[in-house]
Amino acid sequence: MHDKATFTQQKQWKTSDIVILVVTLILALLFFFPVFFSLISAFKTNGEILKDPIGIPKKLNFSNFAYLWNKTSIPQAALNSLILTVTSCIFMIALIPMSSYVIERRGGKFKAFFYAFFISGMMIPFQAYMIPLFKELRFFGLFGTMLAPILIYIAGATSFGTLLYCSFIQGIPKEIEESASIDGCSPFSTFWRIVFPLLKPCTASMLILQGVGIWNDFLMPMMVMPANHPKTINVEIFSFIGEFQVRYDVLFSGTFVAIVPVIIVFIVLQKYFVNGIMSGAVKS
Repeated sequence: MHDKATFTQQKQWKTSDIVILVVTLILALLFFFPVFFSLISAFKTNGEILKDPIGIPKKLNFSNFAYLWNKTSIPQAALNSLILTVTSCIFMIALIPMSSYVIERRGGKFKAFFYAFFISGMMIPFQAYMIPLFKELRFFGLFGTMLAPILIYIAGATSFGTLLYCSFIQGIPKEIEESASIDGCSPFSTFWRIVFPLLKPCTASMLILQGVGIWNDFLMPMMVMPANHPKTINVEIFSFIGEFQVRYDVLFSGTFVAIVPVIIVFIVLQKYFVNGIMSGAVKS
């Protein structure tokens, strides 16, 4: 009787696993189809796209990319996106882990207050402070500069970064830091030489989530960066959509250029990203 019940339970688990797998595959295909459509359309002519949007191209057409490189501002826009992404991520990793370490280890009786203060930023939608933010940028003379979105990205990542890093630092034994202090390490040296290397999965998760978000951002560069100049790659792609005419071949080629770097970075850092998410779930 017991064996029969165990067999029935295992059969139910297998059935549920199959259902979950099927649903996951369907959702994955639904999310992947727009990406696949963009990738195949990047190598078509405008006529082929209009005639057969979802068809596989008969031959690879690279003239779209030549047009992008020579006739548009995509190269400068891609460079601007790269500068914004790399610079913002560098300062995030240089500042947010240290502030989280201070809150977690040296916050004292104000630890809960500082933690809640930083985390509360996640509860305020961007639309609520968008107009005051732009007025503040104008007041300080930052509106229309590359520095403006960098500062906004760094500040915007502080809340999530504090939550992420504090949860990881909680799982690091204090005895390691005490041993380093006994050996003569300063608090600054202890953090960067002892604690920070242990935060590698957390840092990889932070880089992927924030880096992809900055690279794909549209609203902030559109509104903050200089007018009548190349902005970021997504803003330049949007400029290919005219009021009366759309160059779909150029549009999808630009989309291809914007998508590929993100896919490459995610593939390279995927292992660390998964480890970071799993470790964070266990610690929390």
